[in-house]
Amino acid sequence: MESNVDVKVRSRSLLEVLLISARLGLTSFGGPIAHLGYFREEYVVRRRWLDEQSYANLVALCQFLPGPASSQVNMAIGMLRAGFLGGILSWIGFTLPSALGLMAFAYFLRDYDVSQTGWLHGLMVVAVAVVAHALWGMAKNLAPDRERATIAILTAIAALTWQTAWVQIFLITAAGVMGWLFLPKGQIPKGPELNIGVSRRTAVLSWIMLTGLLAGLPLLRQAITSHELSLFDSFFRVGSLVFGGGHVVLPLLQAEVVPPGWITDAQFVAGYGAAQAVPGPLFTFAAYLGAVIKGWWGALITTVAIFLPSFLLVTGALPFWGTISRQSTFQAALKGINAAVVGILLAAFYNPVWTKAIKTPADFSLALAALGMLMYWRVPPWLVVLFSGAGGALLSVSGLR
Repeated sequence: MESNVDVKVRSRSLLEVLLISARLGLTSFGGPIAHLGYFREEYVVRRRWLDEQSYANLVALCQFLPGPASSQVNMAIGMLRAGFLGGILSWIGFTLPSALGLMAFAYFLRDYDVSQTGWLHGLMVVAVAVVAHALWGMAKNLAPDRERATIAILTAIAALTWQTAWVQIFLITAAGVMGWLFLPKGQIPKGPELNIGVSRRTAVLSWIMLTGLLAGLPLLRQAITSHELSLFDSFFRVGSLVFGGGHVVLPLLQAEVVPPGWITDAQFVAGYGAAQAVPGPLFTFAAYLGAVIKGWWGALITTVAIFLPSFLLVTGALPFWGTISRQSTFQAALKGINAAVVGILLAAFYNPVWTKAIKTPADFSLALAALGMLMYWRVPPWLVVLFSGAGGALLSVSGLR
């Protein structure tokens, strides 16, 4: 039986997970690669909830899984900190701000074009600083020698040459094999053992639930005429099968909602423009689509449906990942995998982060200022976001971009 002290400690941890995730959900602009930079700064550098190596291992795991990698990393950190319920609260905190914002767009701003606004461009510029800061720290820790730096560089070149999610999965796998075969096993000491907070029994039940829903929902959809069930099935299937996350999900969602006549192409494109204006995961675009299709109830259905597979996958993988990653032979493979993750982030830093944000010398100057604030002045990321948004608006008004 838990003591009152244990209950208070657990409640405090849960509240802490929720509040920090909500703050990240309100300030994490720039897409999934930038999110990983925000998470590293918050959870590894500032709060030390886990070390650099453990964080890199979580990123590597979530790169393997289908779904939104940054959201899955946040769920996993919530589980590590406060157990199964911590994972749920971390998802709610990180997802809710952008989901509510996109619901508001669906109700009030469907015809408003935000794609060319100066403040939005400023938020894209700050992503350059955030990703550069994260890359610098991760490269020093995960690719510090010639061998791993070579893996990172070759991975970045290949990822830029063939820009598909399947290529990324192949590169991570190949880097793991190279690390297992060629990298010295004693080069990186093992990090502290992680307290997962999720039992293997729960993990197995998660795999069973995921498989059952994937197989059973299409059958139920055929047997029962229900718009809500059709919505849940379509968005659950997309969330289960999309690799690469982020923008990769857009064509799959379009194929699910436009041909049946649930939403028009014009509404879809308008919502995509709105999705660029809010922080948090791009998968919350599902909230916009659900709100257009069936109001707030539709938004709830589609948001839960598209993220549920990710939660089940993380819950199912984490307990086994901890055991596997502590094996001596797998440690060498992880060195190669982590170097490849640095390479993939480096490729994403150029395209789409740099190419979409840095158009003029003024943009580059704003990015440099934001990077200096992060690296040398230790300004909280949310303040850097506000600074860059205001800077982008000022540059737009002054005609410097």
